[in-house]
Amino acid sequence: MWQPSSRYPDPAIRVLDDRFAPCVVRHAAIERLATGLRWAEGPVWFGDGRYLLWSDIPNDRVLRWDEESGQVSVFRRGGFENGHTRDRQGRLVSCSHGGRCVTRTEYDGSITVLADRFDGRPLNSPNDVVVKSDDSIWFSDPTFGIVSHYEGGRAAAELPTNVYRLDVATGALSVVAEGIRQPNGLCFSPDESRLYLVESGAATKRIHVFDVAPDGRRLGEARLFVDAGPDGAPDGFRCDREGNLWAGWGTGEGLDGVRIFAPDGDLIGQIALPERCANLCFGGRRRTRLFMAASQSLYALHVNAEGCQLG
Repeated sequence: MWQPSSRYPDPAIRVLDDRFAPCVVRHAAIERLATGLRWAEGPVWFGDGRYLLWSDIPNDRVLRWDEESGQVSVFRRGGFENGHTRDRQGRLVSCSHGGRCVTRTEYDGSITVLADRFDGRPLNSPNDVVVKSDDSIWFSDPTFGIVSHYEGGRAAAELPTNVYRLDVATGALSVVAEGIRQPNGLCFSPDESRLYLVESGAATKRIHVFDVAPDGRRLGEARLFVDAGPDGAPDGFRCDREGNLWAGWGTGEGLDGVRIFAPDGDLIGQIALPERCANLCFGGRRRTRLFMAASQSLYALHVNAEGCQLG
């Protein structure tokens, strides 16, 4: 049974390297904002409305947490949605396992399908998504949503597990990374010169880093950024403005929670949770509140690090 810490600083926040110490608010503790989910994923912050959306994939619903009231409600159902972000116009962009597509929620609430096929074949099950400053949409497409009916619908994969770039202006979809076994969480560095990507299908799960080509449309060769070891399981992540990578992590006691890596790949901090953390985002008034979607619950922590825009 999880209990909030009665001590400051919260002992679940662990400084492993002096570079992480400035990120810690000494009089802040981990809070549990909601529980009772089946698999929490894909948090995204709406500062203009002071609320957070996140997915409960097996229950086929997107939930909403309101900052002012603390209340949780159902935002919408259908599509077995996973990862979310916002575009540069503030619209919600979502990955749908059920629809095997990437969608955009328009200002009037209608939903536009942005991508559902490549080379005439259906996508697998788009998983995580980010929007670059040129308005292009980048997303991973593993098979997690089509291996069973639990998080989508069982179906045969007709495409490799690629990472794609969508040019929203033209509708052109291109492969930017291939040969990655079950690509999962992804995010850009603050200056967009790097793309980080989780490979969840490898025997030992890994975080790769790619250099972004000068034209902003292509990636260089993958380089190993973090080897998660025999038991570690990174999932989704976001960067702060200093370039540190905050990664959802599991699985098992001593592993569950968030791990923070410096830009050189060193592990500098850890936030221990009683559940595996699938994904996270920064939000709050100054983008200094970390929201963590962790298995059956949603947690939050005030930090002294500012998340990147749209991160």
